[in-house]
Amino acid sequence: MAETNGVFPVSPNDRFQLLVNAVTDYAIYMLDRQGNVATWNPGARRFKGYDADEIIGEHFSRFFTPEDLESRLPWRALEIAATEGRFEAEGWRVRKDGQRFWAHVVLDPVRSPDGEVIGFAKITRDITERKEAERALHESEQRFRMLVQGVRDYAIYMLDTNGTITNWNSGAEVIKGYTAEQIVGRHFSIFYTDEDREAGIPQLALATALSEGKYETEAWRRRVDGTLFWASVVIDPIFDDEGRHIGFGKITRDVTDRKRAEEELEVTRAALAQSQKLQALGELTGGIAHDFNNLITVIRGSAELLGRCGLTEDRRTRYVDAIISTADRAATLTNHLLAFSRRQALQPEVLDLNVRLDAFADVIARTLGSTIEIRLDLQPGLWLVEADPTQLETALLNAAINARDAMPDGGTITLSTANRPGGVGEDFVCVAVSDTGWGMPSDVIDRAFEPFFTTKPTGKGTGLGLSQIHGFAAQTGGRAEIDSQEGRGTTIRLVLPRTHRPLSSEAADRELPHLPRGLSILLVEDNEQVSNFAQQLLEDLGFNVRAALSAEEAMPLLDRGPLDLVFSDVVMPGMSGIEFARRLRAQRPGLPVLLATGYSEDVLKGHARDFELVRKPYSRDALVEALARTLDSVMRPAGRAEA
Repeated sequence: MAETNGVFPVSPNDRFQLLVNAVTDYAIYMLDRQGNVATWNPGARRFKGYDADEIIGEHFSRFFTPEDLESRLPWRALEIAATEGRFEAEGWRVRKDGQRFWAHVVLDPVRSPDGEVIGFAKITRDITERKEAERALHESEQRFRMLVQGVRDYAIYMLDTNGTITNWNSGAEVIKGYTAEQIVGRHFSIFYTDEDREAGIPQLALATALSEGKYETEAWRRRVDGTLFWASVVIDPIFDDEGRHIGFGKITRDVTDRKRAEEELEVTRAALAQSQKLQALGELTGGIAHDFNNLITVIRGSAELLGRCGLTEDRRTRYVDAIISTADRAATLTNHLLAFSRRQALQPEVLDLNVRLDAFADVIARTLGSTIEIRLDLQPGLWLVEADPTQLETALLNAAINARDAMPDGGTITLSTANRPGGVGEDFVCVAVSDTGWGMPSDVIDRAFEPFFTTKPTGKGTGLGLSQIHGFAAQTGGRAEIDSQEGRGTTIRLVLPRTHRPLSSEAADRELPHLPRGLSILLVEDNEQVSNFAQQLLEDLGFNVRAALSAEEAMPLLDRGPLDLVFSDVVMPGMSGIEFARRLRAQRPGLPVLLATGYSEDVLKGHARDFELVRKPYSRDALVEALARTLDSVMRPAGRAEA
């Protein structure tokens, strides 16, 4: 259609008709005063299926359902539009073929210049798809609501942004005891214990859910009758389509039965562990009694023989040597027990295990005999460790002896080392003793580190070898491991922490230090027999000794003249030796203090590091060296520390 100066060459009425006829998404048509169709546009034809010549002149009520016709809705719509100026509604309408569609309808009156209603303008839109979507959504919501309401094992409900309960399902009523009428509108903190409310746990739960996207916990919650139940709780924040926070979803489950079952299981486990401890304790005490009875038999017998008259010097020497060697074996047994319990007093040094094993291989090769081949597999660039060299070699020797006993017809023992990187502060060094023996079954592996547990015949082993390895490794800050398969051999590993301290230098052989005679020493030892022995030993060294059986008993003796040194046990009833030493250091800072202990720094918790120590059982030479170190370590003016 051509234009002239930008204006359609048609009349305004024609232009309006063109506009109406161009609209196909809306049915736009006119009714006369009685409701008969006066005009018909293509949109009306598309929605309703009638051509213009079929419907013009017909009453618009034919588009209504029988139900609406029965209620005279078409005529009421005309009356409402005429009297109120507009009728708008949604409802079912009928096409020419009888199918129904959901329509949005607007009916406006058309008035003459003098205001009289001469007809009606009607606009109809087919919104069946929207109606179906709304219906599907409604049905989905109904099904979801029925699902939530049908769940009785979980309390599922909503909170507003402040924690006020906005709905309530049947599971919540079953678990918590409140009906919807009782609880909706109240704050959810009503379910918490008084202690949790005072601690602000409900507010923390909502804040955590909002900041982290979820809050999940298990705790005690309260029912309507005041009883408590153990609850598994999940709180999730809820946001609308625009991302605004509108509340929280909360799911709670009563897991009291599970909690009680876990507690009962824990009680059963504790009872089993206690039973196992008692069994281990029985084996431990039985083993200790057996071995110490053997040692005491030798010592007592030798002592009785020494008491006889007319002994030759050769026999006297033999009996004395028997007592000393048996006492040394008793000390070794005690050290093994202390190592297992991690209470052995260690003297750690920085060691290169490759160097140690190279020398150690020659020693065990001569010890184990010609049927055992010793091989070395040492990793170059091995890191250093800090450990007690004597206890380390004892552990390796115990492992090697076990390996030899597992190969009665001979075999190969391999000593190997390897670095085990693990990150800063988590690097370890592994030293392993592997054999080609018969291996261990799994039930033996599980008990291999228990003290006095052994598979060897009676009298052929103490059962302390592997327990000493375990105790030494743990006390050094590492662990012991066993890999074994029956018929394929066993590997014992010591995994020790890496150290960055420099390598320890070898101590040069030297003579015992000289101690001046006539020094005054305060001896504090709660065991009377040990006290008598120590006093005799100190007096034999030429010292003047004052003895006390406790720190409290020793305090008054401090004022009975000048003192050169205090020699005290660590573990005593009442005031410990460490507490006593600290008090002396505060009151008399120039007075040297030497502590005696058979316990490790784990037991002392590092509190004795500022004092010189001598290990129990100590010999005369060890005591002389410790006394010399103590006197040399305290810088004070010449002369005695006066009382």
